[in-house]
Amino acid sequence: MDADSPTVALREELRVVEEELAQLREAAADLRRRIGERWHEPTDAEERASMITAAEEQEAFIAVLEQRREDLLRKLGERR
Repeated sequence: MDADSPTVALREELRVVEEELAQLREAAADLRRRIGERWHEPTDAEERASMITAAEEQEAFIAVLEQRREDLLRKLGERR
């Protein structure tokens, strides 16, 4: 294993985390839009609450991934 292998692995993990972040942000934003659009309103309070919970869970996971990204950048000696 060469000296650059840990750096390559960290960069690959960083790439994956950033892709997941982009996908989750888009999905959470879509859920929030759907919740807010009157013409696409859920049929009952339970469905609406379920959608809100799903959006909040995605946003919480986004925060976890953002922290992981910061940890990876720190290990790579980079800051954004």
